[in-house]
Amino acid sequence: MAAGSGSRYGKLKQFDELGPCKEFLMEFSIYDADTAGFNHIVLITRKENKEYLEEYLNKRLPKHIKIDIVVQEANNLPEGCKINSKREKPWGTAHAIWCAKNYVSGDFAIINADDFYGKNSFKNAFQYMSRKDNNKNFGLVCYKLSETLSEFGSVSRGVCKVENDKLVSINEYLKIQQENNIIFDLNTEKTLHEDDLVSMNFWICKNDFFIFLENYIIRCIGELKNIEKDEIYLPFAIKEYSEFNNMEIDVLRSMSKWFGITYIEDKKESIKKLRELTENKHYPSPLW
Repeated sequence: MAAGSGSRYGKLKQFDELGPCKEFLMEFSIYDADTAGFNHIVLITRKENKEYLEEYLNKRLPKHIKIDIVVQEANNLPEGCKINSKREKPWGTAHAIWCAKNYVSGDFAIINADDFYGKNSFKNAFQYMSRKDNNKNFGLVCYKLSETLSEFGSVSRGVCKVENDKLVSINEYLKIQQENNIIFDLNTEKTLHEDDLVSMNFWICKNDFFIFLENYIIRCIGELKNIEKDEIYLPFAIKEYSEFNNMEIDVLRSMSKWFGITYIEDKKESIKKLRELTENKHYPSPLW
């Protein structure tokens, strides 16, 4: 997913040149996914970015990597959506995934374009998807909360309750920060633990999820309080799908280090980490 506006970062962070040879952060995810065994990349973005991304990625990526660039537009809605609005803002992450329905033919994984997930996360996700006994469950790759914070400001995270490697619930905290070795949410004043598992939107889904999403979006749009600004969020859609289908969500430990660029100040640290990974031969330079 690469349709965000980067409001806290101050620019479109998906297209910031962070790698040693000016690679985007998403290019490292594409490289790791390809290495793990994934064979098709679907990139969801805004209309104004499509032509630029097509030209940029087609020049850089190896020919064996199949890539489709899908536009998320506010007026692209399921039949049956009846709204009286000139909204231009995309409808959120659940709608973003629905926009890719005609480009995905099998089971699939979801990630954010502006996060670094690490090689082992993609390897574990692909192995999970390849298991013959996994014909029903969804999966969620999780990270330790302490490894997903920013020293430059608060972050929003979905903190997971997990029992026997199954997801029980996700509680959204919108202003998590750490002070004096204590992690807490400013809004709720709840203290959190560094080993709490969090979702970074690395989901593993079955293809029939698109059918559910269509009806879910139609219903949610009819229930939105603010038709111009409210969004339809992917985690809530997955939770309802799992409950409706009496389906479990398996939690996969990432076994990798996450990092991202929530704030402009995070950029320097991300550049440093990518340079170190490259110098330690985890990635070639240039990447392609």
